[in-house]
Amino acid sequence: MLSAFKRGPMALLTALFIMGSYALAADYGTADEAKAMLERAVAAMNADQAKALAEFTAGAPGFKEKDLYVFCGGPDGNFSAHGAKAELVGKSLKGLKDKADKAVGEEMYAKAAEGSIVEVEYMWPRPGETEPVTKVSEITKVGDQICGVGYYKS
Repeated sequence: MLSAFKRGPMALLTALFIMGSYALAADYGTADEAKAMLERAVAAMNADQAKALAEFTAGAPGFKEKDLYVFCGGPDGNFSAHGAKAELVGKSLKGLKDKADKAVGEEMYAKAAEGSIVEVEYMWPRPGETEPVTKVSEITKVGDQICGVGYYKS
């Protein structure tokens, strides 16, 4: 960065922009990080479901990082855990529609299967934003729960 400063204001601005872009990208979770978090969530659910659901909703370390968090839905179709908005617990996951009116909750329940991770793609705004972008949730079934972790594409 110091060498950019010596080369002039335009080089310095370019260096600052690039550094800012990397910092911003570091704030967002990746597909691999989402899948790893979901795998940790499955292990926690298998060890103690009630404790795991409480930890997910509380945003316990390992279950909420960057813009990634665990959510789960029970056999009644309602959220049983939500790591970003605890107030959603008890509200309908199965009836959830994305910002393009796609029945994303129904798709999650239809695709979730024990022992495998599947992807569900939908349109949702990033935290703090209003414009929807493509989001992908990694989904699986653990006992009577479906659980997922979503990340934003690009």
